[in-house]
Amino acid sequence: MSDSHSAGRKQPPVEDALESPNPDLDELSLDEAEDVSGGSAVDQSAEIILSSEPVRLIVEARAHGWRVDHYLSRLFPNYSRALFQRAIEQKSVLLNGLAAKTSKRLRVNDVLDVRLPELPDSSLPPEDIPLEVVFEDDALVLINKPANMITHPGKGHYRGTLAGALQFHFDQLSNVAGQLRPGIVHRLDKDTTGVIVIAKNNQVHSRLSEQFEARTTVKEYRAIVWGELANNTGIIDTFIHINPKAREKMQVCEPGGNARQAVTNYEVLERFAGFTYVRLLPKTGRTHQLRVHMAHLGHPIVADDLYGGCKCLRVADIDGTVAQAERETLLSRKSDAAAKKSGFDSVIDTLPDVLIRRQALHAFRLSFSHPESGIPRTFEAPLHADMQAVLETLRKQV
Repeated sequence: MSDSHSAGRKQPPVEDALESPNPDLDELSLDEAEDVSGGSAVDQSAEIILSSEPVRLIVEARAHGWRVDHYLSRLFPNYSRALFQRAIEQKSVLLNGLAAKTSKRLRVNDVLDVRLPELPDSSLPPEDIPLEVVFEDDALVLINKPANMITHPGKGHYRGTLAGALQFHFDQLSNVAGQLRPGIVHRLDKDTTGVIVIAKNNQVHSRLSEQFEARTTVKEYRAIVWGELANNTGIIDTFIHINPKAREKMQVCEPGGNARQAVTNYEVLERFAGFTYVRLLPKTGRTHQLRVHMAHLGHPIVADDLYGGCKCLRVADIDGTVAQAERETLLSRKSDAAAKKSGFDSVIDTLPDVLIRRQALHAFRLSFSHPESGIPRTFEAPLHADMQAVLETLRKQV
C-alpha cells in the first residue's frame, strides 16, 4: 500500500465525545454494500407474486462463475437469496432464454431476464423537501444531495430521507430496489453532499446498476483534510473490514477473512497552513472508504467525528486564536451536556464561528454511459456553502 505522512501537521482537536453511528452505510452502489441486510423473510409454502415485466441483465466479467441466486441477491440487495431461489423455482428467471437453475454458474455476457418478486407493501410517504436538480430527462435525474439527509430509510430513520423527497417531486421512479428505495441506484453517507443519480424506470435502473457493479462509472470527490499531505498525488491500496469494537465504523486491516480490498487515488488541489484540499477518486466501492483512507494516512477529513476529524471546524481552528486545551474543553461531553441543559441541540450551537459541522466531503463529479443512448455523460454538483466557507477562510490565511 502507498501511505503518505507528513511530520508536524496541525492535529485535529482531540475529543472524548461518544461517536454516533452513521445510519447511511455506503457512498457507492447498493450492490457493493456488504453490510446491507438482504430482504425479508419468505413463506416457503406460498407462491410468491412476481412483476409482470422482466428486467434484462447482461452478466459482467467479475460475476463469471457465480451462482444465479448469488448474483441476483448481490445486484438487488433489497431481496434475500431465498426469495430469488423461490422465483427461480417458479421459472421466472430466464438464462439465455431458458428457465434458469439455482445452481447454474454464470458466464460473461450471459443474458438474464428476471421477473422480480413483489415485496410486501411498506409505503414510503412523500415528503415536501426541496431538492437541487443537476440534470433531468425522461430516463434519470441527478440530484445535488444536501448534508444531514439519509439516502433511504433504515435503522429507525424513516423521515427526512432522499427517497421520501423523491416520492414527492417525481411521478415515475424505478422500484427494482423495493418501495423504500424508489429510484435509488447508489448512496451517499448522511453528511456527504453531492451528485447522486436516480433511475426513473427499472430498465434504466438495471443498466446503471450494471455500470456500478462493473466499476465503469467514474466518481470524483472533493475533501478538505487536516494536515499537509507529503505528496501531491498517491494511491491508497488497503484492505478494510468492519471494526469489531465499533460496528458503525470500518477500519484498515490485513487481507483475509471478511477483508475487502479498497483502492483510492488522490491528488492535492490546494495547500494551506495545517490543511489540504484534495481530489479523491475511489476505484472500489467500500463502506466509508474515503473517510477510512484519509484517516489511515493520518489526515482525517475535517469535521468527520467518526474517524478522528473532530465535531466541527471553526475560524478559531484556522487562525489559531483558540488553544488546543481550550478547544478540547469546549467540545467535551461535559460541555455538550451543559449546552443541552440550556436548550441547545449541541455545544456546537453555542459557538459563534463554526464553518462546518459535518465531514467536509463532497461527491463533485459522476461519469457514466447514459443508460438509453449509451453516450458517455459527466455531471457535476457545485460545493455546498459550508465547504465553500471553509475554503474561503483558508485562502484568506495564505
